[in-house]
Amino acid sequence: MEETRYITFALAKGRLAKKSMDILKQIGIDCEQMRDPDTRKLIFVNEELKLKFFLAKASDVPTYVEYGCADIGVVGKDTILEEGRKLYEVLDFGIGKCTMCVAGPASARQLLEHGQMIRVASKYPHIAKDYFYNKKNQTVEIIKLNGSVELAPIVGLSEVIVDIVETGTTLRENGLEVLEEICPLSARMVVNQVSMKMEQERITKIINDLKNAGLAR
Repeated sequence: MEETRYITFALAKGRLAKKSMDILKQIGIDCEQMRDPDTRKLIFVNEELKLKFFLAKASDVPTYVEYGCADIGVVGKDTILEEGRKLYEVLDFGIGKCTMCVAGPASARQLLEHGQMIRVASKYPHIAKDYFYNKKNQTVEIIKLNGSVELAPIVGLSEVIVDIVETGTTLRENGLEVLEEICPLSARMVVNQVSMKMEQERITKIINDLKNAGLAR
C-alpha cells in the first residue's frame, strides 16, 4: 500500500502565523509543538494527520510554495502581489485587513490627477510600478525603501508613497493622507500548482472545510 505523503504548510511568521493556526485548528488541523514560544525547531510534524508545518519570513512564503517545498502557504496579499510567484491563490482568510494606498501631502493630489512625472517611495516597488505603469499609465520614478516610508515625502525624497494603510493614524500624524486606493489586502491561502494536481483530494478537502466552517471565502 502506497504511503501517504505529508502535506506541508508554510506560515508567515508573527501575528499572522498565530491567527492562521487558530483558524486551522477549528477544522481539526493543529500542531501543538508550534505554540511553544521557546522551541528552536524549524519543522513541526503532525504524524496523525500526515502534516508538516514551518514558519518563514512573509516575503519567502510564496517562494517556498512556488518551488514545492511547501504545498500550502498562508501569507498577506501584499506579499503575494509583490513577489509575483507562480501559485494558486485559493482562499481569503479575511484577517489582517488593510489597504494598499498611494499617500502623500494633499498638495500631491493634483500631480496624480495630471499624470505628472513624480517620485514614488515604497517598500513595494513591484506593486507601485504595476499600479502607475499598467493601471494609471503614468511614468514615475520608483525609489525602494526598507524603513518608514512616511519620511520620504516629508524630507523631499518623493512626492508620494505606496504603502499599507490600516487606520491612517501614522499618515495623519505626519501631515499625509490617502490620495488613491490601490487594492484591499488580507491573509490568503496559496497552493503549489503541482500539489494542487497531485494532492487534489486532500487539499480540496481543507479548502472546503474552511469554507463550510465560514472561516474563509
